[in-house]
Amino acid sequence: MMLRKFSTAAAILAYRINVDAFSTSPSRSALALARRWLSLQSTTDNNLEGSLVSQTLEKMESDEEFQEISRRIQRIGADGMTREERFKRRRALTELGVPNFMQFVTEKNVDDTADGAIQNMQLYRSQPTILQLNIGLYCNQACSHCHVESSPLRKKETMSSEIAALCLKLLHNSPDVDTLDLTGGAPELNEQFRFLVSLARQWSIENKRQLTIIDRCNLTVLLEPDQTDLVDFLKEHQVKVVASLPCYGKDNVDAQRGRGVFDRSIAALLKLNAAGYGTPEHPELELDLVYNPSGPFLPPSQETLSLAYKRELMKDFGIQFNNLLTITNMPIKRFADYLAKQGKMKDYMELLVNNYNSQTVKGLMCRNTVSVGWDGAIYDCDFNQQLGMQIVGEIHSSEIMSTTKQKLSVFDIQSLTDLQKHSIRTDNHCFGCTAGSGSSCQGATA
Repeated sequence: MMLRKFSTAAAILAYRINVDAFSTSPSRSALALARRWLSLQSTTDNNLEGSLVSQTLEKMESDEEFQEISRRIQRIGADGMTREERFKRRRALTELGVPNFMQFVTEKNVDDTADGAIQNMQLYRSQPTILQLNIGLYCNQACSHCHVESSPLRKKETMSSEIAALCLKLLHNSPDVDTLDLTGGAPELNEQFRFLVSLARQWSIENKRQLTIIDRCNLTVLLEPDQTDLVDFLKEHQVKVVASLPCYGKDNVDAQRGRGVFDRSIAALLKLNAAGYGTPEHPELELDLVYNPSGPFLPPSQETLSLAYKRELMKDFGIQFNNLLTITNMPIKRFADYLAKQGKMKDYMELLVNNYNSQTVKGLMCRNTVSVGWDGAIYDCDFNQQLGMQIVGEIHSSEIMSTTKQKLSVFDIQSLTDLQKHSIRTDNHCFGCTAGSGSSCQGATA
């Protein structure tokens, strides 16, 4: 009877969250969560049922920016667009009188040559501890800030079982790696996701090896009709959820990520909390949120913004989480298109350069992370991956008794330690990781 007082969205939420999940916390019921959900939402404009895919496709068809990007890809190809982006960034830096990234860093970081980070105006990695896999570009959303340009149209770029198996072999052969970081697209919608998670967790248990498995989650995927058991699967395998929520306000989130995304994100967070994620009672179920700016400016202090997120999400919805990670928008792909269209590329590059922080260099994610694409190609970071900047190394052929330089893939190495001898590929987009408090997939670096 009481449910009649609630909106359709609230009733759906109360229904969709398994009440059994609250057996360890009898004070928190599905109905109480529905009340929290209703507190800021109207009773008429929410629909949590069904997939976001059809809505996203409709948006892409009517969005002139997406259509223009599609026409440019058809005209000059993705590689041609990447070259255009690079030229625009370089032109902006030339107008500002700024040298290339490594020359700039070498001049500013003369003391960092001692630990091996910088040698002969090149950047080198430390021991890799994070294996990050982009297992596919298919996604139920098409966010305006997405640096991998994921969408429901990216069905072909998906990791095969052979590549996934080779990645697990690399994990096994790399003793210092303590984190398996799964990203996309929406990685959960790739058929290799559960295969990778299940075998990696089983392997870590059997070998008594500490392993953090990260799912970089867009939250709305948890409400997709074919993913109703996803939260249970993540909990069973103690997967850390790192979830994108660019603001705690509805308008900003929907502007970046699509109409209705905020509503679904809140519902997904409540579902995760119901399973124990982000709560003091279950420290093994970590839930981190990710903030990225909505425009051409740097993120605020990670610590300060985290307090605001925790205060507002608890006050409005009773939502709990562990940490907030702040990530700077990189001047590549969709965000680069936005900057160029607004005539703000030069201003943004100037902002990044003027806020260069020498303390970020030692913590750059390319120094301890190896990024693998859906096709098995190996990169220094996820951003280089989207720009096609593959790691280049020497390959020895015993058949013809010669050594040649070529782009590396998971077929060419046995362990991530094999990559330590190769310098990190850098370019002018790297200023995005060294500005302010620094930026990485793990949040601020300084």
